[in-house]
Amino acid sequence: MNKVKDTAILAKEIRLDILRMVNLGSSAHVGSAFSCTDILACLYNTFLKIDPAHPEDPERDIFILSKGHAGAAVYATLANFGFFSKEILDNHYKDNSDLSGHVSHKNIPGVEFSTGSLGHGLPVAVGVALGMKKKSSNRKVCVLLSDGECDEGSVWEGAMFAAHHELTNLLCVIDYNKIQSLDTVENTLKLEPFAAKWTAFGWNVIEVNGHDHGELIQVLQSIRTAKRPTCLIAHTTKGKGVSFMENSVLWHYRTPVDEEFENAIQERESE
Repeated sequence: MNKVKDTAILAKEIRLDILRMVNLGSSAHVGSAFSCTDILACLYNTFLKIDPAHPEDPERDIFILSKGHAGAAVYATLANFGFFSKEILDNHYKDNSDLSGHVSHKNIPGVEFSTGSLGHGLPVAVGVALGMKKKSSNRKVCVLLSDGECDEGSVWEGAMFAAHHELTNLLCVIDYNKIQSLDTVENTLKLEPFAAKWTAFGWNVIEVNGHDHGELIQVLQSIRTAKRPTCLIAHTTKGKGVSFMENSVLWHYRTPVDEEFENAIQERESE
């Protein structure tokens, strides 16, 4: 696929697209989308082998967004990489639009699996990775989880299964922004010691700054030859990129409109 030279510029454009999409469609989850924007920019530019001109190539890598409520971030990323026209983004969350609020694969090139109910993405990715291993394929599977959905037992069942079957072709990235829908992760259901839990389940675990592109790219380039399934715990900030949205529970569901929207756009454009 076409690669970009500067993933930071790409991430800036993706965040601007997300703001416009959420505003036009009166949708939500801008904070969740912003926290994983840098991760997506680096994943698609560095790790995933997918050709926008041939999104169903049988030799492609597979990406699954398990935190489906951040679908706007994936749609914007795909459009910026040329999977479809950016004009389509204007239809996000509108009546009869294929760009639903939670990510959907229907008629959207590059989206492999529809998600919304949390905890499903990793088990599906595990099954895909196992199928690839049985075929001795060199393809990779990457799944992006939220921290809150790690409250789900299906995540840990999938983690145990992946380690047991030595799915070295599987990368699980966790957007660890530490805020769930209504409160902090710490107050909802504590995850720590988080990295130690994944290690105990038999995974190769790496912690990274989820907004540092240099660090993300370096790690992503190093793990294609991992000897175990890899869990990349990306420490992020909810609402990253707009000062009044950062680390705020409010922006899990709130829609930026009027002055809030204009201020957010101005802040992003002036970066």
